[in-house]
Amino acid sequence: MFVLYIFVGLYAVSMLFIFLYGLAQADLLIQYWRKPKIVQTKDSATISNLPKITVQLPIFNERYVVERLIDATAKFNYPKELLQIQLLDDSTDETSEIIQNCILNYPEVNFQYIHRHNRQGFKAGALKEGLIQASGDYIAIFDADFVPDPNFLLDTIPHFQDPKVGMVQSRWTHLNEDYSIFTRLQAFALDAHFTVEQTGRNLQQAFINFNGTGGIWRKNCIIDAGNWQDDTLTEDLDLSYRAQQKGWKFVYREDIESPAELPPVMSAIKSQQFRWTKGGAECAAKHLKNVLNEKHSIHKKWHATAHLLNAVLFVAVLVVAISSIPLWYGFYNGILPTWLFSVAKIFLAGFVIVAAVYLSANVSLAKYKGASTLKFLWELPLFLMVSMGLSLHNSQAVWEGLTGKKSPFIRTPKYNLQKSDKWWSNPYHSFKIPFTTYLEAIFAGVFAWMLYLAISHGQLEMVIFHGMLFVGFSIVSIASFLSYRSN
Repeated sequence: MFVLYIFVGLYAVSMLFIFLYGLAQADLLIQYWRKPKIVQTKDSATISNLPKITVQLPIFNERYVVERLIDATAKFNYPKELLQIQLLDDSTDETSEIIQNCILNYPEVNFQYIHRHNRQGFKAGALKEGLIQASGDYIAIFDADFVPDPNFLLDTIPHFQDPKVGMVQSRWTHLNEDYSIFTRLQAFALDAHFTVEQTGRNLQQAFINFNGTGGIWRKNCIIDAGNWQDDTLTEDLDLSYRAQQKGWKFVYREDIESPAELPPVMSAIKSQQFRWTKGGAECAAKHLKNVLNEKHSIHKKWHATAHLLNAVLFVAVLVVAISSIPLWYGFYNGILPTWLFSVAKIFLAGFVIVAAVYLSANVSLAKYKGASTLKFLWELPLFLMVSMGLSLHNSQAVWEGLTGKKSPFIRTPKYNLQKSDKWWSNPYHSFKIPFTTYLEAIFAGVFAWMLYLAISHGQLEMVIFHGMLFVGFSIVSIASFLSYRSN
């Protein structure tokens, strides 16, 4: 009986966290809906009196996409004499040779090739070393899988006329969104972040984050904030909070697009998710206490807390999932009063709000067209189920991040795939099956059994939730096994 009430407590605390996080998301959604009243318009810089800019391209073993990146950056609509493009190459394969051959095609462009023979500090280390040799007063950064817009620099640089602006971030768009159902679901999630979340926070001057790429910094801001540091896996989020705590303003431009590639298979998705989730937890451990102790408004602290702890949402979902099993047993056997279940329904509003944020963001980007709206109505539950299925994998990342366990920066393999291309010939692809994949399959089996018990005993209060968990863990585990298969 005592153990059962422990699970009740864990369930209640987790549902409360989801509910409170949902309230923060609801506030961002309201801000986003108000956006048309204060929408920004593009104000590109003129060719006169432009500053020097350095574009940094951190690269590690990117033979499939590096030529596309170089071609795109060579086409920047910016005076060549004011532009330096650094190729920060840590590669250990033929990527280095590809880069050096490719830049020969653009003798008029000031490409600076910097090759490190070690990966000390990983991406943060490469950016920091490049900064020493950067001639520009402003630093634009693009990862290898991006294809920058030619007018990116002219569209973003006017914001720096305000001496307090330290960084301008653009919105990611997706080169291969329709490659597979998994690229569609990633686009579904990222679009919510780059519309509702980034816009909602920026409109009320809450903390936002540089997303690691597709943005441009004032060089002095980077240095003033303590430069790039490699003690977290998300050096972008870390520097963002250090800079904003020093008083620098950030600007988010939803209307400036930076196209990029999405990971097409589950193993690559998990690699990226693990780095983002663990790094976010590391940044929470590093910055949350300082943010709460500083003289910010309660509203700003509330959003910073939700922002830094958003990865904990996966832990909360996993705890709710596990706790729901003994709770179902308690309700079925009459050990727990039925009013507890009625109270728990109130906190389901947290799930509903989070779902509304994702749906609203995507419908808005689709200009509220009927066909797109109908597509999102089936993508939304599928996205929620797959997110539930990733809760075990991402909870491990959160735990490691909060407890200080260190791990190397694992790059996400890039594929440069067209619709008919196959991913499994990519030599950067990982074929080692992690232990959590087997646990995900076990969880799928457990919730299949819970569905059977609920239906056979007529105890259906949790059948939808357990059904979503069964589908989510099944999809994630099966897709993981298939994506880790050897060639």
